[in-house]
Amino acid sequence: MALKRKLARKPAEEVRNQNMMGLIRKVHGMIDNTDIEKHRLSQDHVGALLGNSRDMLIRSVKIQDMDGEWVSVNRAHMKKYVILYCHGGGYSTGSSLYARTLTTKLSASTSMDVLCFDYRLAPEHPYPAATEDAMKAWDYLMLLGYGARDVIIAGDSAGGNLALSLVLKLKEEERILPRGVLLMSPWTDLTSSGKTHQTRAELDPVLDAEYLERMIHNYVDGQDLEDPFISPLFGDFTGFPPTYIQAGNNEILLGDATMLHKKMVQANVSVKLDIFKGMWHVFQMSPLKTAYDAMEKNAEFIYEICR
Repeated sequence: MALKRKLARKPAEEVRNQNMMGLIRKVHGMIDNTDIEKHRLSQDHVGALLGNSRDMLIRSVKIQDMDGEWVSVNRAHMKKYVILYCHGGGYSTGSSLYARTLTTKLSASTSMDVLCFDYRLAPEHPYPAATEDAMKAWDYLMLLGYGARDVIIAGDSAGGNLALSLVLKLKEEERILPRGVLLMSPWTDLTSSGKTHQTRAELDPVLDAEYLERMIHNYVDGQDLEDPFISPLFGDFTGFPPTYIQAGNNEILLGDATMLHKKMVQANVSVKLDIFKGMWHVFQMSPLKTAYDAMEKNAEFIYEICR
């Protein structure tokens, strides 16, 4: 009887996932726009709608000439450690406002302050503008009195790329590295060599090859796509801090996550990869139980490395 119930539940779960992916596809279709300014505004509207809560405190900050914001829980919480968050958006869109769909959940699950910064966007500001701005945010935290080992660097999608690029840049400059790295659906390989670009092309409700090509053109047109600061997958991860990666098994960037995991294992990095069944690109943004469960896993990783 128990086996029959289990078998009956499985198709229902798959149907729910398919229905949800259909909804996500429609919502993303409304947000995505070849007019980049309209795309950016649509994302900010989503962030304002889904990322606000009376339980959270949002404080604007100026980092030299760059805007950003602190996201904190509206209660007593941990101050020793801080999360530096790199937002996604293909390096052409996204903002700290859009990222509230993630930064508020991350702050709530960890009881830590999260700093998200509005790095310059392409095509107006192509590579290496974003990496330069990420370094500004890092230096800002150091000036506030945080030590490198007090910081966890996190990011989603292109923000995952930026988080990795920042740590690789710190490593190149022989600076002390952060305590850990947290990545959600990271875009690690702009050469698009992963097999899931083909095998998940029909499943992924968020990303497609045309969109990625547009983002690559905006950000790094004419550059060497195997440069580790552009495609961190090709970087040297020797001595890298503990890293936790999450991805959905229905996204075309799944291969970007699995290949990164394999590369880090080969470099003896303490790294863990969780692949969430039925989920899509940066599913953690969605108001779903699985998204909150994933955030709890993010918090577990952070608590573990901050012991």
